[in-house]
Amino acid sequence: MNILIAEDEPVSRHLLEVTLRKWGYEVTAARDGAEAWEILNRPEAPNLVISDWMMPKMDGLELCRRVRGDQKKEYTYIIILTGKGKKEDIVKGLNAGADDYVIKPFDREELKSRVGIGERIISLEREVRRLASTDPLTGILNRGAFMDRLTQEINRCNRENTPLSLIMADIDHFKKVNDTHGHQAGDRVLQEFAETLRNALRSYDFVGRYGGEEFMICLPGTDGAPARDVAERIRKEVESRSFTLPDKGGAIGVTASFGVVSRAPESGEDLDMVIKRADKALYEAKGRGRNCVCMAR
Repeated sequence: MNILIAEDEPVSRHLLEVTLRKWGYEVTAARDGAEAWEILNRPEAPNLVISDWMMPKMDGLELCRRVRGDQKKEYTYIIILTGKGKKEDIVKGLNAGADDYVIKPFDREELKSRVGIGERIISLEREVRRLASTDPLTGILNRGAFMDRLTQEINRCNRENTPLSLIMADIDHFKKVNDTHGHQAGDRVLQEFAETLRNALRSYDFVGRYGGEEFMICLPGTDGAPARDVAERIRKEVESRSFTLPDKGGAIGVTASFGVVSRAPESGEDLDMVIKRADKALYEAKGRGRNCVCMAR
């Protein structure tokens, strides 16, 4: 874990750095609250902060207020380091947004314990967020998390003037699988289908379960023809794969239909427009007899 230290006094800052590194943490150091705030706004910013109260440019309490007023997805745990030991000062620090405090000069064992508490809380928060964003059956992104990430990706593509493609996939005649082989078999097909999609993608592509037997894939930086090739490759993989039946020792084959849409940054299309076009292309694929790929017009 990377810990950010915000401390204007050089000797105290150095002592904190040495102590934390000795315990196995990575350390990023800031000389005042303003520099710490700038660091916290970078990508991959630390999630745990040890901040002095009294600092030039921006003090520790103002840093707490700014962090709490930010709409970051991940939680930032803040420990205030202060010589102010009065009860009213501690309450003031906590009310500003600090999670914990350590009185100067700090005791190493006390600091180690309080940092450990912060680390556990951050780990729990990350696990809660992971569970909230994951489809429990397939282990991929659920609809809400996928849509949030797709929105972020569209905004990024607008800033960087790059294309983006979306693939909407639907398992053909899935109801027949449930009716013939049971819902456990249907669940297994969904799990293995999601695995097939995930294995076909690059590290920065992402896939989510849109609902029922419908799935969506986002291909950042990819325009129409390559996106169609990806969808066709997945279609062939699904068609050739045997899907395991639970408790029966057998397997079945399934097919899937795919709608592909490519979004150019200059198009100005928003999230709803892109999804509507992908859905229309998928509907066309089903109208052509299923087990095929159709590009949005």
